[in-house]
Amino acid sequence: MKKINYLIILFSAVYIGLFLVSEFILSRQVKETGREYLVEVNRIMKDMEEQGGFFEPYLHDMEKIVSVSFLKSTDTAGMPPFFQLENGLETHIEPLFIEGELAGFVRFDYKSVIDIKSEIRIFEGLALLAGIFSVSVLYFTKMKILKPFSDLSRMPYELSKGRLNTEILENKGRFMGKFIWGISMLQDHLQESQQKALHLEKEKKLFLLSVSHDIKTPLSTIKLYAKALKEGVYDTREKQKAAAGQIERLSGEIEDYVKSIVSSASEEIVHVEVNVSEFYLKVLVKMIKEYYSPKCRLAMTDFSVGDFENKLIKGSLDSTFEVVENVMENAFKYGDGKEIKISFYEEEYCQLIKISNTGLCVKQEEMPHLFDSFYRGSNVADKAGNGLGLYICREIMQKMEGEIFAVRDETGMSFHLVLPMIA
Repeated sequence: MKKINYLIILFSAVYIGLFLVSEFILSRQVKETGREYLVEVNRIMKDMEEQGGFFEPYLHDMEKIVSVSFLKSTDTAGMPPFFQLENGLETHIEPLFIEGELAGFVRFDYKSVIDIKSEIRIFEGLALLAGIFSVSVLYFTKMKILKPFSDLSRMPYELSKGRLNTEILENKGRFMGKFIWGISMLQDHLQESQQKALHLEKEKKLFLLSVSHDIKTPLSTIKLYAKALKEGVYDTREKQKAAAGQIERLSGEIEDYVKSIVSSASEEIVHVEVNVSEFYLKVLVKMIKEYYSPKCRLAMTDFSVGDFENKLIKGSLDSTFEVVENVMENAFKYGDGKEIKISFYEEEYCQLIKISNTGLCVKQEEMPHLFDSFYRGSNVADKAGNGLGLYICREIMQKMEGEIFAVRDETGMSFHLVLPMIA
């Protein structure tokens, strides 16, 4: 912020200095230029006094004097026209004395010096207005953009350190208001996520304590039956068979507990929220084009979006774009980078969006598990991932009363998003 203050002060000082210097130089120049004709007048008058009377001077070498006329001191009748001004010329009258007596008056008509003072004033006024405008723009930029941004400069750092209660100063400005509102929304979301994480952690610990307690009983019983079988307590075939049956039943109970732990862990890791409303397909397509057209150009991937009708879709615009984003990122990651194509079709009052890419296909036997959590196909090689992307896509689509499925094509893979339409 100090630099912009220095810049404003320097800019103002330079403008004021230039203004004062130009005013001094130009005003002096005008003043000097305006009296140049007197040099020629004095020279002519001196020649006439030396020759003892009026004569028609040679004016071809004169720069300012245009004409010279004479009025005798006794010619009172000729005075009115003598003193009459002519258009475009300035007049200067000098008395002519011969041997100490007034012989008459000499009139000099000279080119009027263009008075550029008014033009200079206008120019200086415009320059001053330009300076004021420039300084105002700098000051406005400082107060409305740089200062709010400077106030927020530490906020990302504070959020990264988990200090979620840092106060954000409200700003309703046109330029930074929306940005500050977005940071505030991010802060609220992080606080909400933190509270949910703490609540889930508490629930998880309580759940694990409860399950571990429930597991102890069947586990202890299994150990007793196993010890009894080992020591030969059950001496008949029927008793041994009954003990083995009990062990099998109790093992099944433990297995159910383990399944519930795994299911609970999956739910805690993936928490999907969808606010179902409605949106037009045109808006979604615009978002996809704006985001992925430049990215595909940089990756030198052919990207095409087919024709569609602007249908009203039931669901969440942001969540649907998240699904498209997941599928598109998979296309970049696991495809061959040659072509990605999006097309549209309708079936049974549903809008279907087909996203296809060229490259390796998932094996046929792996297709049923493609949308399972933490599942990764054999075609991923050493590419980074956690196997949750398509699982989240399916969760989102199902919460919007839609669906997603994959198809092995001749040239690659295609994913089909099924979205309910509003009639």
